[in-house]
Amino acid sequence: MAQLKPTRKRSWGRAVPYLFIFPWIFGFLVFTLGPLLFSLIISFFDWPIVGEVHFIGFGNYAEMFTDDPLFWTSLGVTLKFAALFVPLNIIVALGLAILLNQKTRGSAIFRTAFYIPSVISGVALAMIWSWVYSGDYGILNYFLSLIGFQGPDWLNDKQWSLVAMVVASLWGQGSMMLIFLAGLKGIPRDLYESASIDGAGKLRQFFSVTIPMITPTILFNLITSIIAAFQQLTLALLLTGGGPMKATYFYAMYMYENAFKYFKMGYSAANAWFMFLIVLGLTFLVFKSSEAWVFYEGEMKKNPQEKLKAQGRRRSL
Repeated sequence: MAQLKPTRKRSWGRAVPYLFIFPWIFGFLVFTLGPLLFSLIISFFDWPIVGEVHFIGFGNYAEMFTDDPLFWTSLGVTLKFAALFVPLNIIVALGLAILLNQKTRGSAIFRTAFYIPSVISGVALAMIWSWVYSGDYGILNYFLSLIGFQGPDWLNDKQWSLVAMVVASLWGQGSMMLIFLAGLKGIPRDLYESASIDGAGKLRQFFSVTIPMITPTILFNLITSIIAAFQQLTLALLLTGGGPMKATYFYAMYMYENAFKYFKMGYSAANAWFMFLIVLGLTFLVFKSSEAWVFYEGEMKKNPQEKLKAQGRRRSL
């Protein structure tokens, strides 16, 4: 018995760390991995919320591509939105981070002020922007009238509604701004001093020092922006409802309506998995291209000839 006690204590000691992470593992299996696999399964079924379930194989996917014009409409709107939103989101967040990185009095207050919109709920944000964009009493058209311009009815104009959605979505990029700010804080001051001694001005320092040093941060924010663009739903649902004339009918809204308006859960799951494949493909392309433009500290990029020589040496070994 004296020999078993240390063994039991040792076994219990090994189990303790797993007990601490068990709540997360349980939550991941029940609330993330489980629903994910279940959605994949029901995507191969005709699965109404009320009624009989029938296995149809790839029928949902075939219908999506060949017999549903709203699929292509929503996908086109989302791609247009992503093409506008992703670069603007990165540029605005980086610009704000650079401004807040300056050593000025009260910078902490400005950081808080710029971050607060990102924690506002989507419903409250939609109410604010509905007031801003109103064609009759909106504050945006009021300021435009002061300089002699007659603003459109932003949310009900097919030409401007998508642009209005992009601007409203940019309002909550405080988290990305803080990530960029953290990346800027990590750049050694010695690099700027060396560049200044060599005669580089502020603009040259920005493109030759700042941008290369924060490319890992840009990569992270680029991927998260792409994901956010394809998940856009709340603002469009509350501000325009997909209108006018489907100009803001995003892919996420298309999935939402198939599931909770038309009660086609299997078809909506197929829509969701196709969106997952699109985002996965875009993320893969971004990661693949990052080999050419992302620089990590202590790493030197090789030109293609040096890479081929290195591969040849490895093969010979």
